Amino acid sequence: IVDVFTAANSVTSRRPRRRSGTPSQLRWRVESLSGRPVHTASGQVIGVDGPIGARSSADAVVIPGPFVGDIERFFARLDTVEPLLAALRRQHERGTLLASYCTGSFILAEAGLLDGRVATTHWAKGRTFAMRYPAVDLRVAEILTEQNRIVCSGAVTTSLNLALRLVEKFAGADVAAETGKLMLIDSNRVSQAPYASRARDTQHSDALVARAQSMMEKSLQQGFSLARLARDLSVSERTLNRRFKLAVGEAPLQYLQALRVDVAKRLIETTRLKLDAVSGRVGYNDLSTFRRLFKRETGLSPREYQRRFVRRAPAA
Repeated sequence: IVDVFTAANSVTSRRPRRRSGTPSQLRWRVESLSGRPVHTASGQVIGVDGPIGARSSADAVVIPGPFVGDIERFFARLDTVEPLLAALRRQHERGTLLASYCTGSFILAEAGLLDGRVATTHWAKGRTFAMRYPAVDLRVAEILTEQNRIVCSGAVTTSLNLALRLVEKFAGADVAAETGKLMLIDSNRVSQAPYASRARDTQHSDALVARAQSMMEKSLQQGFSLARLARDLSVSERTLNRRFKLAVGEAPLQYLQALRVDVAKRLIETTRLKLDAVSGRVGYNDLSTFRRLFKRETGLSPREYQRRFVRRAPAA
């Protein structure tokens, strides 16, 4: 983000001076709770300009996304950052714009700042976020959300899109556009959906649902019947539906449709199968039905997905 701000200042410095005589430059500070350098998950040490101050003022505050390998350990540690949560609440009350990317949205939500507001986060953490913060209007497919001076963005590389949005707000749309071109930032990304994977939905402790998911994966080409699946698992349809929603966050049929699209994405990426063959492999004999479902889940048609994500050897 600081690199984007630096580039924006470079763009601004090359522009004609304003009436005040000096071009408008972005200024920033990097702060930590203790005022000491921050040790990142990748082993880097980030120097800071000082501690987070209760009385300091800013036009905007950016909350970086912490690396979250163990979500329960992450939640257990949130009570240690209450001074940060209180500082964020005070800043927002003063009219400061708050911005976060990736898992930084968990910190904003923990501070109560996202209740009743739209937000996004990393697509793989969406279900966990929604269950912990039901009062938040989560739009997990979105790259950026904004409401009431709070801007959130998705997975970590969307921090570049977030930075451009801040440049646009504080330096102007033309400076943001030129900065984006200079740094090759794709400002046309509108959704995280093409990147999402169903692998995340096995991270729960319900053995019954895990068995149901395994049976679905092994029978993708067959027609789906909730009654047959419940019978094979020796439970009622009502019990299976309830347990599935609690563990995965959606009904079995919704999960199966998304799983089929996920498998189709992998087939498109890694094989030379034609689309009708891919469609048949995941249980859709009607290609038009498959295309509609694929676009609904990913925001892209199968052909568009193929053009964007199929790996090609670099030019010699």
